[in-house]
Amino acid sequence: MSEQLRAIGLVKTFTLHNQGGLRLPVLAGIDLAVAAGECVALHGPSGVGKSTLLRALYGNYLVTRGHILVRHDDQVIDVSTAPPHLVLEVRQRTMGFVSQFLRVIPRIATLDLVAEPLRRLGVDAAAARERAGRLLDRLAIPRRLWELPPANFSGGEQQRVNIARGLVAEYPILLLDEPTAALDSANRDAVAELIDAARRSGAAIIGIFHDRAVREAVGTRIVEIPSAGVVA
Repeated sequence: MSEQLRAIGLVKTFTLHNQGGLRLPVLAGIDLAVAAGECVALHGPSGVGKSTLLRALYGNYLVTRGHILVRHDDQVIDVSTAPPHLVLEVRQRTMGFVSQFLRVIPRIATLDLVAEPLRRLGVDAAAARERAGRLLDRLAIPRRLWELPPANFSGGEQQRVNIARGLVAEYPILLLDEPTAALDSANRDAVAELIDAARRSGAAIIGIFHDRAVREAVGTRIVEIPSAGVVA
């Protein structure tokens, strides 16, 4: 298996400037390596910093110390020090992120929203919409909703649209933050099948799965995140 992502000695401390510069340590020296075809399930009590770790890996949070090495095309990029344009390039072609929340432009049709990551990669509109439609079908989003914006969908429908958007481009690396949190058992199982299919196709996946059944269904390895002594 080829290594796709490695975190080395990640430290993240938040500084609360409105509290007199109070420093809150969240991640204290995290080491993590994920290869193609693996799904690493992050585990630990609520507040230990699992979501903070995912956001740091994605470049949303600047780490206080450490390195985040990502295999991007034929080179290795250190996301912790890379310039913003390179981080955006990594996100566009190499690393996808699925959070618990869908944030979209209200007037964009659901089908186009899901197809958009493929369009950024140069896939023509018809092919991108076809792939998006297949995922929406798998996730039981009714076709009558495809041309509507998802802003007024139910929470579970929005989350399934979010998952389809995250999986559509078949990124080599996937970061998943509670992807099944708002789903019923049938849709939860459908999402677990899609995640496992992505792993079997060679994706390196890191996820937070509080649902034990999902964690056991998709995870190939569990990594415990140690507490830094602060709830965050």
